[in-house]
Order: sequence, then C-alpha cells, then structure tokens
Amino acid sequence: MIIMETERLKLREFNDDDITALYSIFSDAETMKYYPAPFTLLQTKNWIKKNKQRYREDGYGLWAVYLKESNELIGDCGLVKQIVDGKAEVEVGYHINKKYWSKGYATEAAKGCVEYGFTHLGQEKIISIIDPKNEASIRVAEKNSFMKDKESFIFSKMHHIYSVQKNKYNED
Repeated sequence: MIIMETERLKLREFNDDDITALYSIFSDAETMKYYPAPFTLLQTKNWIKKNKQRYREDGYGLWAVYLKESNELIGDCGLVKQIVDGKAEVEVGYHINKKYWSKGYATEAAKGCVEYGFTHLGQEKIISIIDPKNEASIRVAEKNSFMKDKESFIFSKMHHIYSVQKNKYNED
C-alpha cells in the first residue's frame, strides 16, 4: 500500500519481500554508524515486523522508500512514537542507502513524512532524535525547518532533540 509519493520517491508499507534489500542497507557499518552496531538479518526481519505492528496499532510507522524511476528500495522513512523525558512524541526517522547519500532523498522523504504527520495525523509537533555527531541528519532536520530543542539521554546515550511545530513549518 503506497502511503505517499514525493517528486522522486514512493513510500509504502514494508512487506517480507523487502528483507534482503533492507538488510543490505542495515548491515552496512557506515550507514549504521550512530547505532550500537550494524543489524543482523534477524534484526532486520524484526525491524520490518515491528513496523507492521506499528501500522496496525498506530496507523503509521517507518515505511519503505523507493525510487520512482527504478522502483529500487533505497531505505526507510516514517513516523514513530517515542517517549522522550517521560512525554509521548512523534518522531520522523530514516535510513538511506549510502550510495544515495547527498542527493536530497532523506530530506525529501522526511519532508513528505512531516507533512503527512501534520495533515493526516493532526500532529502539532514532530521531533527528530539525532546523535550530536550526525551532521548529515542535523542538516536534513534543519532543511525541514526543525530547530534544536534540547538534549536528552535516550537509547543509552545523549542525543539532541530537534522539533518543528505545525504553525512554524516551512514559514521561511
């Protein structure tokens, strides 16, 4: 089921046929630099399973990101519920195959997901949890009107929490 289309991308729910392509991304050490370790095949299968559960329970999750022109899976992007400092938040997150870095795909996919969160889910605020050393993700957040809110200890280490309010989104 296609969730949305952007200029160059399609985002849809994951299915079991995506495991091999997603594993090739998640098993790469450079792509997973800000995670504790690259994913095993089992962790990748569980990632897809967890997102299918999110689709059922929340109505959203991380979606498969495909190039429109080739139908190649290049990563994931979507919205997930997170608890930050005891408060429920909705986060936009993504992983893009490193051979497609610096082409604007993460920014484009994240923008589509943020707009989806505001328009279809009625969110007033969306966050992004970013490792302070992850300069590429910081740039993606800033290109999508996110501002650094605070620092928070989450996922076993300190992260920067960026956010954007619906009423401030893309006002520039």
